[in-house]
Amino acid sequence: MIQNTPATVYRQALNKTFSTAFSGIKYFFKTERNGKIQAGVSLITILSGLYLKLNAVEWIVIMLCIGSVLALEMINTALEHLCNLVHKDYHPSIKIIKDVAAGAVLIFSIISVVAGLIIFLPKLFLLL
Repeated sequence: MIQNTPATVYRQALNKTFSTAFSGIKYFFKTERNGKIQAGVSLITILSGLYLKLNAVEWIVIMLCIGSVLALEMINTALEHLCNLVHKDYHPSIKIIKDVAAGAVLIFSIISVVAGLIIFLPKLFLLL
């Protein structure tokens, strides 16, 4: 019989936490249009970085941008679903919540594009 030691209980809780998180990630990329778009853009960016041989600092910037945009997009999706659950019909406060969350994604996406251009453009010009 397996004993429920603190280490076993901790490991089971940790496994459940990761399982839940991966379930949310899977849902996001499988069902959300923006998740699919972001995944495609991220893949193209990573492949371009490999081709152009980014240095370590450039990779850190690119990966932070990709991770941050994806995370914000996932939070935005969660907020939208929560808002839709709370209020099925139009409500001005729900509109503000959704708009502000979408605005946060947009701001970081624009910053990420600018960072990407700063990193990639000089390397692309060298290929010409």
